[in-house]
Amino acid sequence: MPEQRNTTTRVAIYTRVSTFGTGQDTENQAIQLREYAIRHGWMITAEYTDHATGKHSDRDAFRRLFEGGSRREFDIVLVWALDRLSREGVLETFEHVRRLTNYGIAFESYTEQHFRTTGSAGELMLAVAAWIAKQERIRISDRTKAGLARARRQGKVPGPKRVFRRDEVIRLRDVERMSWRAIAAALGIPVMTAVDAYRCTEMVAPSEDTSDSNDRTSMVASDAYGIDRLPYAGKVRM
Repeated sequence: MPEQRNTTTRVAIYTRVSTFGTGQDTENQAIQLREYAIRHGWMITAEYTDHATGKHSDRDAFRRLFEGGSRREFDIVLVWALDRLSREGVLETFEHVRRLTNYGIAFESYTEQHFRTTGSAGELMLAVAAWIAKQERIRISDRTKAGLARARRQGKVPGPKRVFRRDEVIRLRDVERMSWRAIAAALGIPVMTAVDAYRCTEMVAPSEDTSDSNDRTSMVASDAYGIDRLPYAGKVRM
């Protein structure tokens, strides 16, 4: 006699509230979700509950939910609303849904029929989710490029902190007689950073063993200087 396979749909319920003990209660969500599952003839195999913000995915029950999904311990994840699953943003939220789908797990929002991967609208929901996620990635990329362009226009240098020698600024200014703009261009730093570094050396006392107290370079020959600006008030001739 052939072995009969269990065709009962297994469902995992996920509930979440941001805080605990302030009038918010996950049991209100859970009661409705249990009743919904029973009406559909589903078997509730697990319930996961978080009392934490949905703005990040570092939640204990949330993590265990996906661990169970990766092991196919259930067939559907049921939530009261999409924002109970995540409030990280459009891109991140739909990435979570797509991750469940890749595990072979369906997703249902109890209060939002358009946020379900079950039924005839499931494929449409996934297609829309993929399009939204793509548009969000494009917007993030555009904002990043715009921010970098603005930083360059303002003379800021994105990326790792640049380091230069203050004595090099002194040499270019006092020996080569270069303008502040030319010094900044030569060292790859903002103009006022070069000015601040130069004026900072004027406040450094000469070491006791220096042979020439008028030799400004000897005061700072071993100093390295980062691009962090020092405050300076006053006009500077470029």
